[in-house]
Amino acid sequence: MDSALQNVIAFLDGGLLGLGVVELILTILVLTHITTLAVTLYLHRFSAHRALWLHPALQHFFRLWLWLGTGMVTREWTAVHRKHHAECETEEDPHSPVLQGINKILWDQAGAYRIAAAKPEVLARYGAGTPDDWIENHIYRYSFAGIGLMAIIDILLFGLIGITVWAIQMMWIPLVGGVINGIGHFWGYRNFEPADASRNISPVGILIGGEELHNNHHTYPNSAKYSVKPWEFDIGWLYIRVFERFGLARPLSTGPVVARREESRLDKDTALALVNDRFNVMATYARTVIVPLVRDKRLNATGATRKLLRSAHRILTRDDLLLDTRGREKLAHLISVPDLRTAYELRMRLQAIWSKRTGNLEEMVTALRNWCQDAEASGITGLRAFVEEIQRYSVPAANPTPAAA
Repeated sequence: MDSALQNVIAFLDGGLLGLGVVELILTILVLTHITTLAVTLYLHRFSAHRALWLHPALQHFFRLWLWLGTGMVTREWTAVHRKHHAECETEEDPHSPVLQGINKILWDQAGAYRIAAAKPEVLARYGAGTPDDWIENHIYRYSFAGIGLMAIIDILLFGLIGITVWAIQMMWIPLVGGVINGIGHFWGYRNFEPADASRNISPVGILIGGEELHNNHHTYPNSAKYSVKPWEFDIGWLYIRVFERFGLARPLSTGPVVARREESRLDKDTALALVNDRFNVMATYARTVIVPLVRDKRLNATGATRKLLRSAHRILTRDDLLLDTRGREKLAHLISVPDLRTAYELRMRLQAIWSKRTGNLEEMVTALRNWCQDAEASGITGLRAFVEEIQRYSVPAANPTPAAA
């Protein structure tokens, strides 16, 4: 066989690198992992939420990588994601499995993205602060050029199998996006109860860069760190800390910062701190008031009532807008029990105080004091300890007036 033909066959078989099967698999994992980091660190935490600062060199590397490996445009992705947060679980949400169905978002996330990104009004309203330089407007805007160039590079490096490598790269982000915006609003556990259906897919955020901790993110969207519990792990945060050591990144926010006092008293500092940390406060209310109360009621219940109380704490702590018809029916039965009604109504009153956080501070302090008095007078055991706990809240000395999260 002619040597030139042999060289062509050898090239098509292994490309310039000539990797074996194991080496090729590891290479694909590295390539898709870099893409995941580009999305979670650059597009998500930096561009969409401004939760961290990235060195311009790192920003441009991620922009280049995304142009080659996904064809995504920073402004489009950022605008669609910001709209998702602004209109979450409403008819205007670009990709809500609650409204559009889990199958639609899980398998056609890219389609939902393209529909929203094609609307000029979405880009104009939500795309502010994204790159608008020459290279963005004359090169990166042409998505087909980036992904076409990546196809050529993959074939040169890996041979004909490079087509498969390229296909996996192109499918990676639509698949990951479907998992995050589909499963992340459908299945999993919730540390907090924001007014959306977000859930943590897993307490270990490795495969998709920490985005598995989706409920944590929706609760504190401006936090660069997605893990909040000791057992949760956000690999994206690990990379941020590594980049920080080299001067390439710096977190701008990691969630609410509050202090605890030794003595219990309710003043303006307490009110500010409680509003700032309101999601943690409500999670504490659920854990220390609702859950023990439901458990005690269930111990003394029988039959259908005992079965109803099995998931009562979830119904009593969930935002009313997230309850379906069956959930509302269960809620109506649950609050027919006097103590459960009291605990539920007190939770709703406390949330109403948060909703008025832009009002007069003295009025907020008065409302909180009245709430604490009624809570202590309720006779519910967990409420007395809860009142004492929230009255220890204060703002850090170095930051007397933190903004609400």
